[in-house]
Order: sequence, then C-alpha cells, then structure tokens
Amino acid sequence: MQAHFCCSAAAAGRSIMWALAVLLLLVSSSGQAATLEKPILSLHPPWTTIFKGERVTLRCDGYHPLLLELRPINTLWYLGHLLLPSHKKSIEVQTPGVYRCQTRGAPVSDPIHLSVSNDWLILQVPFAAVFEGEPLVLRCRGWYDKVVYKLHYYHDGHPVRYFHSSANYTVPQARTSDSGRYQCSGTMRIPVESTPMFSSKVAVTVQELFQTPVLRVTGQTEARGAALGGVMVRCETRLHPQKHDTPLQFAFYKYSRSVRRFDWGAEYTVPEPEVGELESYWCEAATATRSVRKRSPWLQLSGRGSPLDLASTTAPVPQAAALAPGSKPLSFRKPPVSRSVPSVTSVPKTTSAGLQFPAGRAPTTGPPACAPLTPLEQTDAALKPEVDLLLREMQLLKGLLSQVVLELKEPQAFPEHRETLETSSSHFAVSQGTPETTTVES
Repeated sequence: MQAHFCCSAAAAGRSIMWALAVLLLLVSSSGQAATLEKPILSLHPPWTTIFKGERVTLRCDGYHPLLLELRPINTLWYLGHLLLPSHKKSIEVQTPGVYRCQTRGAPVSDPIHLSVSNDWLILQVPFAAVFEGEPLVLRCRGWYDKVVYKLHYYHDGHPVRYFHSSANYTVPQARTSDSGRYQCSGTMRIPVESTPMFSSKVAVTVQELFQTPVLRVTGQTEARGAALGGVMVRCETRLHPQKHDTPLQFAFYKYSRSVRRFDWGAEYTVPEPEVGELESYWCEAATATRSVRKRSPWLQLSGRGSPLDLASTTAPVPQAAALAPGSKPLSFRKPPVSRSVPSVTSVPKTTSAGLQFPAGRAPTTGPPACAPLTPLEQTDAALKPEVDLLLREMQLLKGLLSQVVLELKEPQAFPEHRETLETSSSHFAVSQGTPETTTVES
C-alpha cells in the first residue's frame, strides 16, 4: 500500500512538472512570436532568371512551431500584392514577378525578383546579396542547356573572361568595385554554329561587409602604482545588418610600424611617454580569414594627453577593399614636426640718392646696435658705397648727355658751354680711375 502511494505521489509530481513546463513553453513561445525576425526566402536553383516553361522552388525559412502549440503556423505567400493560395513552407513557381513570404507573428521577408526569358542566351546571377570577400558566380546559359561556344563575359561593356565552351565566371573574393552591369555572348550549334548572340544585361551589386573604420579617442587611463597611464583609442566600424554576427579582428599601427597585431580587441592604450610627442596612429579592421581588410584615416596625438583627430585632414583612405593577404605592408613617411622659424629682421630700404641720416639721429627701423649683423646686412653694408658712387656718376653722365644733345641740335646757341663740357669730361675721366677721390664741381 505504501509503495502504491509513493508511486502515485511520484506520478502526480511528474504531472505537475509537465504542466508547468507546458505553461512555460506557451508563455515563451508567445513572447518569442512578438519579437520574431523576418523569415528568409530562398530560391532553388539559385538563379533569378529562367527560361520560359521552367519551374523553380521558393522556400520560406523562419519561426518554426513548437510541438506543444495548439495550432500550426501557416506560411503566407505573396506575388506582388496578390496573396497566393498555398500555405506550405515551399512552393514551385514559373510566373515572373516579385515574391515574398510571411509566417504568423513575423514581418514580411525580403523580396526575390524572378525573371522569365524567351531568348536563346541568358545570364544568370545569384538571388541572394553578395558581400565583400564572398565568391561571385555568374552563369551564361544556352536555351535549355545547349552548349555555348566562344563564350565571353563582359563587365560594364569590357570583356573580363573568355571560355572555349560553357563555363561559369567566378570572382573568388568579390569587392565593391565588382559591382556593375554584366553580359555574356557566344555561339550555339542549332543545328550548325550560329552567329554570336548576346544576353540581356544584368545589374550586380556587391554589398559592403563593414564600413571603413575610424580610430577615435575614448578616454584617459589612470596610472596604477608606478606604472604610467595613457590614452585609450578605439577602432570603430559597423557591420551590415545582415552580417551583424560576423567576427572582426583589429590591428593598430604607429606610422608604418605595427604596435599590436590582429586580435579580437577593438581598443588600444597609447603609452603616456608617447602621448607627449606628436605621433600619428591608425588601425585596421579585417575578417578572421583576412578576405576583407580596411584601414582607418590617421589619428594624431599632440601634447600631453591632448588628442587631435585629423581624420578629415590627413592622408585619404584607400579603397574599400584593403590589402589582400600576403601583400607587403604599407610604408608611410613620418610627417615633419612643425617648429618655430626665427623671424628675419627686415633690412631698411636705400633710396636711389644714397640716403644719409643726420648726425646724432639713429634710424627708426633696423636691428638693435648690440645685435650681430646678419649675412644679408653685411652684404648690404659692403655694397652701399659703390652703389652711391655709381648713382652719382650716372646722374652726372645724364646731365652731360643732355647738353651734348642740345649742342648737336643748335651748336651756335651754346658757345659758352664748350669749356664747361670739356672740364666736366676731364673730371669724369678722373673719377673712373680713382673713385675714392671723385669730386663734383658745382
């Protein structure tokens, strides 16, 4: 009897626990339904363009019902704004248009554009978005899989790849520069080899995986014991919403020298002794496989712990897709530190007549009497007497030439000036031989 009572009590306890578990699952499922993410719509085979008469399968992956749910969760399908009659998880379609799906309590999925072609040649591109570092695969397909010969692929009108017969064009690690309009051309044997045929152009967009990083100062670290503090900097970037769970690694550099290699930390502490100098730092963000690497602009630290962000005035940022694995590290020249340049004392101007200051008066401009003469001032002092003498002789020569011109015009009108002219000429000849004893008679 006692054993039967114990078994009954144990069964009752298990029933209570089971009821509590069911209640918790129902509460959690109702709370989960309120915060569901939109379902993911996929296409099989994964090409957005098909030939007329072909069928493809659409699959809606999202919130799955719990086993304890009282009623199943239906899937809603939309073709444009038209609600389709199917409620299955996957459907087969052959009608062109924009497809979406939705599960109960969740938002509508991203669209898929399905195209149907009646051409001999089509270019098929993936239905899902292609991100940096991922492979980009294009397929040039002949009517109902006929072999295409002399196959050419074009990117924005330029040929990028040639194949003898049908083959896919693959970019192993796509970059944003691979975006553009693609096209293919080739010949087919129907029944003999045809002339070259071209497919329609298809737009392809390579999405940015994460933004170009920016190195920012986050704060000053405190000194602990005898150790010195420093400045904390952080390498900031943002992942695409569809790739928010992609892990990134970060590296930090001082000019072209690495101060910390790639790891999972996005922060770095600049030591205090280096903060006192004018130093420039930059960081690099990359995926774990280094398929995508991007570097930040310069961050310049000047003064004792005084950060100065030069992201907008320093060297320009490289292309979105940074160095490929295995390439040589970048080398940067250290920017010169600005230093104060001593001002050059202005030299007083000298007039054409050789200006002389009155006795007992000093010039109003110029260096102090006790200051040493600069090389420019010494040269000016040495050339001043010769320049003054040359100016006086040029004035005298000008007067003599004017008199000669007047006498040549009217020689009879100036008989009295001949003696003066001869005297002046003799004085001029003497002044050329001995400039230090040159005299001018009035």
